[in-house]
Amino acid sequence: MPNIKSAKKRVKVIATKTLRNKSYNSALKTAVKKADLAIEAGAADKTEAVRAAIKKIDQATAKGILHKNTAARKKSALARKLNASA
Repeated sequence: MPNIKSAKKRVKVIATKTLRNKSYNSALKTAVKKADLAIEAGAADKTEAVRAAIKKIDQATAKGILHKNTAARKKSALARKLNASA
């Protein structure tokens, strides 16, 4: 356990940020899974699902949760799957 006042505050701040990041990450994973399932099932709204997933990826990147290259890779993979199913 930290003894210094600033170190104690850092522990609290890190805990708060960790929870927030987990929330964003969870929402991102859910959107990507929904898009994957829509593509595999050939759903009528698969384009919308992919668009929503890409938006979540961009938001996570803007907040610093994903690295920009990771985001580009994920978006590219979704686009490839969507175009292959068309």
